[in-house]
Amino acid sequence: MSGLVIKNTGSWYTVLFDDGTTADCKIKGNFRLRGIRSTNPVAVGDHVEVADGFITEIKDRKNYIIRKSPNLSKQSHIIAANVDQAVLVVTVNYPQTSTTFIDRFLASAEAYRVPVILLFNKTDLLDADERHYQELMINLYETVGYQCLQVSAQTGEGIDRLLPLLEGKVTVFSGNSGVGKSTLLNTLVPGINLRTAEISDAHNTGMHTTTFSEMIPLNLDSDRRRGGAVARWREETPEIQSSKANLVPPYPRTSVPPKQTSATADSEKRTWLIDTPGIKGFGTFDMEPEEICGYFKEIFHFSKDCRFRNCTHTHEPGCAVRKALEEHYIAESRYNSYLSMLEDKEEGKYRSDVN
Repeated sequence: MSGLVIKNTGSWYTVLFDDGTTADCKIKGNFRLRGIRSTNPVAVGDHVEVADGFITEIKDRKNYIIRKSPNLSKQSHIIAANVDQAVLVVTVNYPQTSTTFIDRFLASAEAYRVPVILLFNKTDLLDADERHYQELMINLYETVGYQCLQVSAQTGEGIDRLLPLLEGKVTVFSGNSGVGKSTLLNTLVPGINLRTAEISDAHNTGMHTTTFSEMIPLNLDSDRRRGGAVARWREETPEIQSSKANLVPPYPRTSVPPKQTSATADSEKRTWLIDTPGIKGFGTFDMEPEEICGYFKEIFHFSKDCRFRNCTHTHEPGCAVRKALEEHYIAESRYNSYLSMLEDKEEGKYRSDVN
């Protein structure tokens, strides 16, 4: 039987079949004998074949979000597969999301042509200085070409601007532990009651509450009938509804060809939200040094004017990237993130033969 993996607990995979039924399944051990070097050979969002309670085949993926496994540096961890976009939830405090983490996530998403929306959460908790810093961050990433939204999952502020960007798409939500993903999803889908936790006062860090990945359907018509957030959005912003084009944010294409994955036939378009465990760090995976520049939009833009075609933008004479950095056309934080990813490769933290 064919189905969609909608939940991954690490040991079991919940599969939604074409007839609307679900079943908890396991995987055959031979998956690890076919070159799959991921800690989770089956990921949420995978289209699979099931026989006798076992997943026997993974259909070709159109894309995925992947990172270095936090425990096994020579293996990968697939966050989600076959997604239309990612929402990276970040906070400038309570806890603070580093720009290095943001940039590494964005670079990995660029590699697989996954559009990213940066969602700045907990705006209701910020003081004047923190709000100013958040505006600076938003200005930086919007200038680069990423869509940014400011919301408060606790109060509901800004949720109306997020909803039209989710309709009809499979969206993976990711971010550091404690940034409010579960609270946000509880706001978007009342009744799912995802667990939340307080921030550690001692370290201003989040504590893991989500321990597995799960696809959550967002029924917009049902929400409209019960007068929920979607209904309020439709009533308050009718001009948005006049064109489906407004539901798709502009997305500039990168220079480097995307990592090759074969697309399967799209299933019936529904609105799915993928909840994932919080991430403390984001180790990038399966990238060659010469590719990394192409996953930083502004760095690639200036690299075309470098004197040497194979310029690494670290020490070469006539480097247009370092000149742009000196003239503040490239943010120092973004350049430092680029350098950190080059260092990963030099230290042997990548593996190039992942499937």
